[in-house]
Amino acid sequence: MAKDKIHQTVQSTLDEAAANFAAMITAQGYCTHTVENYARNARRFAAKLECSGVPLIMLDDQTAEELISQITTQICASGRSYVKYQLERFRDYLIGEHGAPPREPEPIDTSPRAVLKRDYESYLRVQRGLSEETIYHCLRFFDRFLTAKFGSGLGDLNTIKPDDITGFILWLRKEQNAPRDKTGPSHLRNLFQFLFWSGKTERNLSAAVPKARQPKPTGIPRYLEPEQVNRLIEVVRGHKKTGRRNYAMLIARLGLRAPEVTAIELDDIDWRAGEILIRGKRQLHDRMPMPAEVGEAIVDYIKNERRGPDRALFVSVKPPFKRFRDAQILRWILRDAYDATGISPPQAYVGSHILRHSLATDMLRKGASLAEIGDVLRHRSPMTTMIYAQHDVDALRSISRSWPTAEAVQ
Repeated sequence: MAKDKIHQTVQSTLDEAAANFAAMITAQGYCTHTVENYARNARRFAAKLECSGVPLIMLDDQTAEELISQITTQICASGRSYVKYQLERFRDYLIGEHGAPPREPEPIDTSPRAVLKRDYESYLRVQRGLSEETIYHCLRFFDRFLTAKFGSGLGDLNTIKPDDITGFILWLRKEQNAPRDKTGPSHLRNLFQFLFWSGKTERNLSAAVPKARQPKPTGIPRYLEPEQVNRLIEVVRGHKKTGRRNYAMLIARLGLRAPEVTAIELDDIDWRAGEILIRGKRQLHDRMPMPAEVGEAIVDYIKNERRGPDRALFVSVKPPFKRFRDAQILRWILRDAYDATGISPPQAYVGSHILRHSLATDMLRKGASLAEIGDVLRHRSPMTTMIYAQHDVDALRSISRSWPTAEAVQ
């Protein structure tokens, strides 16, 4: 009798856990069909665990993998990965809410290359103070270059020659078809500066990294006319699921960089003061006044469209409504707006930075000074804002010299 009572208690605990897990999935905004799939697979896992006789407090990695394998082998091949994902989420729930033992930490890789990579990551974060996104890309190029040079291991770093670097850059150019991309060379310079700084190489090879071919800094920025910008912004409002979010993002994007828009948190907005905290480049933060139009668009989005517990202001419309991993969402929104309005992009690459250039150009035409434009765009150097002076033709004409004629020469 006592054994049957214990069995019933265990089964009741697992059934309750499966039901609570399904309730959590429901609260995250998943549709009814998806919730039913999660609940069904959670019950399968609970039944397998109960039949195995393993107590919940002894559910280790090996037992969990065996139980998951027993379930997924009964699923068609095309659906196994998704069912496994659901079961792993249920196990995480059991760990967090019902006392199941945590997953065993992955063994630390002590190979020379892995140790070097951890040291490099620490250098980027502590010594350089780079953002997590930049660190991620720096580590990717760490792996790509060293794999191209040494394969899966790590050879003598002092055998790296300038020709190796040039060859790798040329290969990148061929693979990516982006001769003006500065990210690869920039990340490689960080790597070679670290290797020299840490004493891993006898000379600093960062100077051997070729520079990406860039347009002349005096080139006039491309821009859209104000009526074109208005059409692009207005057309996104018609989307049934994302209209309010996309409209608010584009309105905010006019004066901000794309990553700054996706980085905004709910707590960054001071509604009483009418200000918003901008998380800018190089971890610099600025508190800026929030235009009424932007505030109204954000309020409309929060009240009528935004869902989920994430503290990011702009989140995905798909459950569980997470923040965006990068700022490419703004490029996609603008690309769709071009298609919907029939407006031709002023340059081949459809980037959202065109909105920032358009704002600066419009401000200049309306009489704003370069200093005022620099304040709105938060340029750290006045020289950065000087590129917009080329749009003020009248002002440039007043300081230009007359073209020499034959009479004047004589």
